[in-house]
Amino acid sequence: MLEKTKDYAIKKHKDVNQKYGDYDYDFHLNMVYETAQKFIHIIAPEERENVLAACWVHDVIEDARETYNDVKNVTNTTIAELAYALTNEKGRTRAERANDKYYRGIRETKNASFIKFCDRIANVTHSKNKGSKMYKTYKNENEAFVSKIYVPECASLSEHLINLFKD
Repeated sequence: MLEKTKDYAIKKHKDVNQKYGDYDYDFHLNMVYETAQKFIHIIAPEERENVLAACWVHDVIEDARETYNDVKNVTNTTIAELAYALTNEKGRTRAERANDKYYRGIRETKNASFIKFCDRIANVTHSKNKGSKMYKTYKNENEAFVSKIYVPECASLSEHLINLFKD
């Protein structure tokens, strides 16, 4: 399932020419996956494959014109539910797209907070390493972001993210 999901996500992001700065989008997806691997011990063993697979498709509905059913047909219901929960709402601004409904959906979907923390850790790490202006945006958002997606089982991820901003 993991390889199939990875191949699917990479292909769908390439099909819409999704980029991550100067990189192909799979650069970002791989960073999320690698972050998840570092913390996967906090996920129940029987849930790990689905969670790792969902790291690859976490943006495919939002960015690659795929639907919940597209993801479900290629993967399974659990992975599709995670991808769906991690899909931003419609909105003109960053705040409208990542609104209370979006964050509630993440918190209420088992393991979605884990993936969202991995996604943000990857984004913060990359923006910090590249000297991107997004680093400051992430830093300014961090306290509210953590409070909106925090679930007790992600305490170590939350702490890791907070520590990334200690200069």
